[in-house]
Amino acid sequence: MIGRILVIDDDKDMCLVLSKFLTKNDYEVDVAHTGEAGLKLLRDTEYILVLCDYRLPDITGVEALQKIKVLSPGVPVIIITGYSDVRTAVETFRYGASDYVTKPLYPDELLVTIRETISKNSSKNQGVDKTQNGKGDTSKQSRGSAPKGQEFIVGKSVQSQTVQRYVELIAPSDMSVIITGETGTGKEFVAQAIHRFSNRSDKAFIAIDCGALPKELAGSELFGHVKGAFTGAINDKQGSFEVANNGTIFLDEIGNLSYENQVKLLRVLQERRIKRIGATRDIAIDVRIIAATNEDLNKAVKEGRFREDLYHRLNEFKIALSPLRERKEDILVFAEYFLQKANVALNKNARAFSPEVTDQLRNYYWHGNLRELNNVVKRAVLLTQGETVEIESLPQEIVHSMEMAGINQHHNEEVSLLKNIAGSAERQAIIDVLEKVNYNKSRAAELMNIDRKTLYNKLKLYNIKA
Repeated sequence: MIGRILVIDDDKDMCLVLSKFLTKNDYEVDVAHTGEAGLKLLRDTEYILVLCDYRLPDITGVEALQKIKVLSPGVPVIIITGYSDVRTAVETFRYGASDYVTKPLYPDELLVTIRETISKNSSKNQGVDKTQNGKGDTSKQSRGSAPKGQEFIVGKSVQSQTVQRYVELIAPSDMSVIITGETGTGKEFVAQAIHRFSNRSDKAFIAIDCGALPKELAGSELFGHVKGAFTGAINDKQGSFEVANNGTIFLDEIGNLSYENQVKLLRVLQERRIKRIGATRDIAIDVRIIAATNEDLNKAVKEGRFREDLYHRLNEFKIALSPLRERKEDILVFAEYFLQKANVALNKNARAFSPEVTDQLRNYYWHGNLRELNNVVKRAVLLTQGETVEIESLPQEIVHSMEMAGINQHHNEEVSLLKNIAGSAERQAIIDVLEKVNYNKSRAAELMNIDRKTLYNKLKLYNIKA
């Protein structure tokens, strides 16, 4: 057997089918029908992967994911979701999800996703271990290094061309970079490109998902610890900054870093030194830091959730990635690339998209951006029998999205009209009451059964001079 997989899903028939299919493909399988039952299994058993339904009867998918990452920080998690939940499922990547698959589940697609996820996770762990032991070429082993044959794709849009120009401009320097953009826009690919074009390209590229780091273990994962520093610290351990020495460290979802570790990171940037948890001496390091986030760090600074001094230290250069829907010229460029990837992974021979498919791909909203596009194309290739991907191979939610968009627009126009009518009526009613009481605002507010503050707000809203 290859390893043990945990399936958490309240659909017992689904669990039975998955168990039989995965067992047939040489995996051992445990199933749980609630989040808590799955967490109980995780406490007692080691798994190479967790398949977790987004909707569970006792806890949400996000809560399950957060608890899984506390119990087993290194285990990759694939979220199972219906296509209508893709928008919210994509947000689970902030909390450490490795990938997602949509229902209905197709065996070949699921198997490819499972194997790719396990392989990426294994490469990441082996890369760190070999670096810590002083063995191996870490630039090829650490997580985030592009697999063989996978290059950084540059789109046709003005936004993509600008990003590429920025990458080539900033890469040779040692400046810290913040990459911003929605989930799935390719922030890690851009970070990899910066590393690849830099003078550190032959050194380690270490990617850390700050959203997947349990608060209790984040300091140890980033900065290391010495034996006996805390319960469970049975050996000395190098942190990611030591592993990445002379190379690049990519801190994804930097906004999720705890305040305590923000302070430690600021010290690293200022002094270029780290201290393992429980250690008495500092360790000098030379690491280039690239951070990424899908939230507004300026807003986080104003709300006191992110240190302003750390933000300015990291923000020596900023690259903003536009969502895919704002750069439609790029959609087919990436779709063609994902088509070729899917052909190789699924042993298929799809050569092109039909005109109808092309039209749908161009005009869909793409809540999950490139990640969602990749999954949709992979599934479409799987369902394609000939050489052309036809409209029947796309999820129905995408096929009907333009129709629904038209309905929603009409509905919004109706709502807007009703609001205007209601607003006009309310404005006239206020004027009538004011005239009745000779513009005595206190008396008018009393008659309308509202307070004076509300009345003043209404006067301002409707531009009533009184």
